Amino acid sequence: MKTLLTNARVLTMDDAYTQYASGWLLQEDGWIAALGEGDAPGDADETIDCGGGILLPGFVNTHCHASMIPFRTMGDDCPDRLRRFLFPLEQEAWSKELTYLGARFAIGEMLLSGITAVADMYYYEDEVARACLEMGMRGYLGETVICQRAPGSDTPEEALEKSEALFQQYAGNEWIHPLLAPHGTTTVSAEFLQKCQLLAEKYDALLTLHACEMDDEMRFFAERGQTPISYLDSLGLCGPHLLAVHCIHLTEGDIALLARRGARIAHCPGSNTKAGKGIAPMRDAARAGIPFGFGTDGASSGNTLSLFDQMRLFAVCQKTKYHDRSLFPAREIVRLATRGGAEALGMKKSGALCPGFRADLVLVGTDRPSLFPLYDPYSALVYGACAADVRLVMTGGVLRVRDGKLTQTDAASLRRDLERVLPPFRAAAEKYHGII
Repeated sequence: MKTLLTNARVLTMDDAYTQYASGWLLQEDGWIAALGEGDAPGDADETIDCGGGILLPGFVNTHCHASMIPFRTMGDDCPDRLRRFLFPLEQEAWSKELTYLGARFAIGEMLLSGITAVADMYYYEDEVARACLEMGMRGYLGETVICQRAPGSDTPEEALEKSEALFQQYAGNEWIHPLLAPHGTTTVSAEFLQKCQLLAEKYDALLTLHACEMDDEMRFFAERGQTPISYLDSLGLCGPHLLAVHCIHLTEGDIALLARRGARIAHCPGSNTKAGKGIAPMRDAARAGIPFGFGTDGASSGNTLSLFDQMRLFAVCQKTKYHDRSLFPAREIVRLATRGGAEALGMKKSGALCPGFRADLVLVGTDRPSLFPLYDPYSALVYGACAADVRLVMTGGVLRVRDGKLTQTDAASLRRDLERVLPPFRAAAEKYHGII
């Protein structure tokens, strides 16, 4: 099957930031066969006029808890919500069905905003994998390992067994890439952090966890003469398998250590600043050569599952933190949302529009008033565009979004399905009404 996309402003995100002002792209059987300007091939099975929109690689979400849609708008302004109601409510009312239908809803939302791959950690992650396969989302997925009772796992041993089962079930799968997902530096014991690392090495997979995020986490390690990063390094976790999430409170020594060990970062500016936790030193991480991409976090923490929001927040936060308007030009930010995220997840042949790369791409319309005039397409994407501007999304050469609508289902039915199983969860949440 060949699909030809024409009349597009193509941003390839290759090493030279090659653009085609009036370009075309040909995909064949899930791969980019050719692209360029001028005369396009004439043997496509379908030709789609892009209407002068911006065509670029699909966005890559490097950190999410996709199934947490039911928590959206719950206690957004509540301090210490993790322990006050998130953990308790998960233990009391979460279910496998909520995971699956929450994931389907979230994946629909992400596709509609141009995201084509996601790194996700939560409970019943096999259900997230099922949703990814059904919806056409590339998933880097890990069962959360935590040293307390959790949905689907009474012990961290059970969670590790589920983690390994994912590797066995999806070995060699093009769409599902299991990873290890210990919850955090203070919620998982040293013993189980090291067990996760051994599995990451066994399967040559990513290990992702929350680190350098919480004030109490920083105090805990400071009292022991460490940082969370130096602690992880002492356990053997700092290395090329590590995808450290948040990293708000990195020290100069932490940055040097992560860079030396070849680790990566998932940066979540939306959830970090919404919680008042701080602004991560990403200028310094970038200068040290640490690969990183953007994460939306879950709908409970960041509310929207859109990298347009993360790009804009990243720009204003970093420029403000360092008092430098020239820091992180818009094209570098678009690269972080696409190729940078792909590199952080270790994705091969992804993150750029080049022959031989996967046909995972997004078309952003430019007809809204906030996108006119359009001198710089990168600036338009970072400062003017939003998820509602996404016109077309393709993963594996298959159209998942067309004319701004999902092709294989519809947002209304995803909502109805999730709404149907929400009553018990909402009833359980009532006991926390005083704080949420």
